[in-house]
Amino acid sequence: MTQPTALITGCSSGIGRALAETFKGAGYQVWATARKADDLAALSAAGFIAVQLDVNDSAAAEQLANRLNHETGGLDVLINNAGFGAMGPLLDGGVDALRRQFETNVFAIIGVTRALFPLLRRSKGLVVNIGSVSGVLVTPFAGAYCASKAAVHALSDALRLELAPFGIGLMEVQPGAIASSFGANASREAEQVIAEGSPWWPIREGIRARAKASQDHPTPATDFARDLLAAVQSASPPRLLRLGNGSRALPLLACLMPKALLEKVLKKRFGLNRAL
Repeated sequence: MTQPTALITGCSSGIGRALAETFKGAGYQVWATARKADDLAALSAAGFIAVQLDVNDSAAAEQLANRLNHETGGLDVLINNAGFGAMGPLLDGGVDALRRQFETNVFAIIGVTRALFPLLRRSKGLVVNIGSVSGVLVTPFAGAYCASKAAVHALSDALRLELAPFGIGLMEVQPGAIASSFGANASREAEQVIAEGSPWWPIREGIRARAKASQDHPTPATDFARDLLAAVQSASPPRLLRLGNGSRALPLLACLMPKALLEKVLKKRFGLNRAL
């Protein structure tokens, strides 16, 4: 049998690296993308086909598609994993921060998938979009991130229907808390926004708490990757897969708890229950 091919974006660490390791262990030829030279060197040394890719660069995505077409002729699994979490008050970050969040977390999914569509069509492959439960349970100080993941959910539903005539499947994954560098990266994003001139400066610890929330009792990334692989290899991959701590409880909470009560809980949790 021909070795199946998987392309995974954002493989420098965390979920992306765990997915690359797991799929490689299952016999896939793994094309692992990252932006930084040091990360690419590490991926190459680990036996992956390491490719430099900024997912916001459409020309680079086309070049990758051309190379993949020349070397493999098809693509069995595309995992759109690259992304980051913009943290902080929406009005502090403003339109520029919101645009940057959507460019990477939303627009890039369409750009990369569009570039690789001919290869996926040839192989009747599967697209896996990494969303988040944050797109279901919206929290303060992560509005841009939550909105981007809600958009991933909507786009995944539409794209699934549009890809169906070509034999291409689409699975959206909504992780809960997964052990990764996401919390550290989100904290760095938050610190770039937090400033003494902000009206939210007095409750800055609430902003910091939200940035770190994804690492509260996280599920190991290796467990996440193992379960995602099992879903991909199943006879009928699910439309929606929720994995990790909180991935089922938080959407259920968002669905069942009265909105006014949920808002009260979130205000207290992040220091928004007092006048400023």
